[in-house]
Amino acid sequence: MTQPRVVVTGMGAVTPLGNDVTDFLTGIFAGQVGINPITKFDATATGITVAGEVNGFQPEKRLAKKLANRLDLFSTYGLYSADEAMTQAGLTAETIDPERLGVIYGSGIGGLTTIEEQVIKMHDKSPKRVSPLFVPNAIVNMVAGNIAMQFNAQNTSQAIVTACASATNAIGDAFEYLRQGKADAIITGGSEASVNQIGIAGFAALTALSKATDPMQASLPFDSQRQGFVMGEGAGTLVLETLDHAQQRGATILAEIVGYGTTSDAYHMTAPRPDGAGAKRAMQQAIDEAGITPAAVDYINAHGTATAANDSAEAQAIASLFAANESLKVSSTKGMTGHLLGAAGAIEAIATVGALQQGRLPVNVGVTQQDPACPVTLVDEANQQTAPTYALSNSFGFGGHNAVVAFKKWVTA
Repeated sequence: MTQPRVVVTGMGAVTPLGNDVTDFLTGIFAGQVGINPITKFDATATGITVAGEVNGFQPEKRLAKKLANRLDLFSTYGLYSADEAMTQAGLTAETIDPERLGVIYGSGIGGLTTIEEQVIKMHDKSPKRVSPLFVPNAIVNMVAGNIAMQFNAQNTSQAIVTACASATNAIGDAFEYLRQGKADAIITGGSEASVNQIGIAGFAALTALSKATDPMQASLPFDSQRQGFVMGEGAGTLVLETLDHAQQRGATILAEIVGYGTTSDAYHMTAPRPDGAGAKRAMQQAIDEAGITPAAVDYINAHGTATAANDSAEAQAIASLFAANESLKVSSTKGMTGHLLGAAGAIEAIATVGALQQGRLPVNVGVTQQDPACPVTLVDEANQQTAPTYALSNSFGFGGHNAVVAFKKWVTA
């Protein structure tokens, strides 16, 4: 039996570069930086001064005010982006059986703002003052649960938690689930809201965050002067659908997903394998499933966090697997957005689909002197006008999680 093909029919975004897909992609391809001084709290004591905050967010544009006020911000971001994606996809009660619509969604941490607020309340006042909504707002699966309730998705509802690989694992798992014929459409992606005191303080204690005070010099993927990642926040949602179902209802197809790879480094709690062996195997799996060779890949949206260990390991993996592909271009969009942790793979998948649609690539913003330990051809203004046919989106997470999704440009037959 031939497995169904899987396509993208809707996308939604809440990001440091804008709160819809149009604004996000406009910023991405213009090389805009959405990193700014932290405004959500006084970060002075953390030693960190900048982040990729979501700005001008008005949840009531898409969500009932009462609902948005009741949820942790990570669920609100996810719901908001899912509404945009479902609207673009045109999926309604009339166009899909609710028992054939599912949700597979990622988050690295979940309701961290709720956890911070309620622990402080318990400490300062009393355990009796803890909100009855503490648990349902804090637990990671509630963004998936809330999306399922919002859109009456009665098929599978799953939460994927693999740190910074969460959204890409969610997208890949949704792809595989659809290929098994278990659903007609899946709402997938990732959400994160960790620009708060405990989030910044925790990653600062790991010495993972950039201490730069100039937002334009803070996130420098693959640059020799990189000094850590910049925390970002937001959400990205993709509606994946079997090709037959999408065509039967006349949906507009944005791109095709053709491969997925996922591996474990089994090496260290926070550091990747220095040689990038696990990342290489995940990329190999993705292109094998796509039925292509390394020579066919035109672009890789790299994980590229701007930490010393991650960038060099990923670059070594890419250089090894694609050694014979002299036309391959690589960029990390985290120089513009910061690192959205469990949501990173979702907005980066949207950027990758945007590259396939628009026939151009996102520049690797933040590089002035490429690190020799990162031997890949980075996207710059001179080579940005490259029209990709096949592209990979990479995500790697603490714990050794590696996830890669392969996309193909959609060409109407």
